[in-house]
Amino acid sequence: MAARRIRLSQVIGGLSYALDVTEGEPPGHAVRTCAIGMRLAQELDLDDDAPSDLFYALLLKDAGCSANSAKMAALFGADDHVAKRTSKRVDWARTLPAFLWSVRTVAPGGGVRARAQRLKAIKDEGEVTRLLMQARCERGAEIALLAGLSEPTADAIRALDEHWDGRGQPRGMKGEEIPLLARILCLAQTVEVFHAAGGVETALRMARRRRGGWFDPALVDALHATRGDDAFWSTLAEQDASAWEPADRLLTADEARFDRIATAFAGVIDAKSPWCYRHSDRASLIATSLAADLGASPEVLVDLRRAALLHDIGKLSISNRILDKPGRLTAAEFAKVREHPVVTERIMSRIPGFAHLAPLAAAHHERLDGGGYPHGATAEELTMPMRVLAVADVYEALTSERPYRRALSSSQALQIMRVDVPRRLDGDAYRALTALVSGEDRSLGGAYVIATEAGRRD
Repeated sequence: MAARRIRLSQVIGGLSYALDVTEGEPPGHAVRTCAIGMRLAQELDLDDDAPSDLFYALLLKDAGCSANSAKMAALFGADDHVAKRTSKRVDWARTLPAFLWSVRTVAPGGGVRARAQRLKAIKDEGEVTRLLMQARCERGAEIALLAGLSEPTADAIRALDEHWDGRGQPRGMKGEEIPLLARILCLAQTVEVFHAAGGVETALRMARRRRGGWFDPALVDALHATRGDDAFWSTLAEQDASAWEPADRLLTADEARFDRIATAFAGVIDAKSPWCYRHSDRASLIATSLAADLGASPEVLVDLRRAALLHDIGKLSISNRILDKPGRLTAAEFAKVREHPVVTERIMSRIPGFAHLAPLAAAHHERLDGGGYPHGATAEELTMPMRVLAVADVYEALTSERPYRRALSSSQALQIMRVDVPRRLDGDAYRALTALVSGEDRSLGGAYVIATEAGRRD
């Protein structure tokens, strides 16, 4: 494979749109937050590596956002995207606003009794806010480190929701105990939300109101120094994240870094639902094993591995009320599920280094007879990697638990899949899977069994 180096800022900037989707925010939220945070950094005149560490913390501030999605949806009986988005618009550190937000959010469309039961369950749960924030912040820091970024970047993400007055979460850090970069993250992301809703003056009023509470007073003062920068604020919606990367600290993504990023974001994807624990990782292992058996080149195997790790990135757009539903999906819910390959394709198409994998990653639900989705592709349009990924995805899903059924055994899964061979699923890929599972290739089969058993919860 020819060596290539792409600016890391372009890769992470593209992937940040997947985090926006998970948080229920409009596309570009993280990029605009990054611009605001880096504009603040100009006022503060940060030294050494701090601007670079801040830059990547701003883009990846929501890297742990999927870690609390299932819990939030289950507790509130609501779409986690809606709950996440609206929570950023209230002062949840104060009791009354937090209570009123909870009342508005729980069990939408439910009766008074159902909503009251939800509120009681939240109260009985104990330190709900702290636990939700802890899951998000700790996982976000871990993802940053997995992607090969610095400890200061991870520390900033870990303390994203701490407040200057000590009433933030999850550790209740206060004042200068909170890393400076984290204080900038907290202010920048909140300013972006209020700016999007009402413009510069609305954002500045919010910052003044929370000065000394949520926010470091010195940072709020620095923010107000940008008030007259019309060129910046008027073009905020058009910002390109890479334009804010410190010129003296430009980072690039080589092949090793692409692998780390794909693995890290597979963790973001699989954290969305407890029922998908390690699905992306296991599907990737199966797919590359099958493709190797079919004679794929090293270059094809690299692409297939990365595409398989990211194939479900579009599922971040689906509410956990659907993903974790134990009963039958409604027609509207199933239609939403069927959209996720389109979202996968849309997200990956904007990421340098991964864009060429978008068609492959999005084709995992296509079928040879044209009866799959999202594009109804036919056999002539489906490449060997696409066919292999489809087989691997089906097998991994069947042999893993889902909210509506127990995990099937390997023999049961193969029997179910056999009905679709070769009309819908590729015969060569299926035969390679059968050989893999039966242990005819001991080295691959052993690796698969270990990976599968480690991920099961039965």
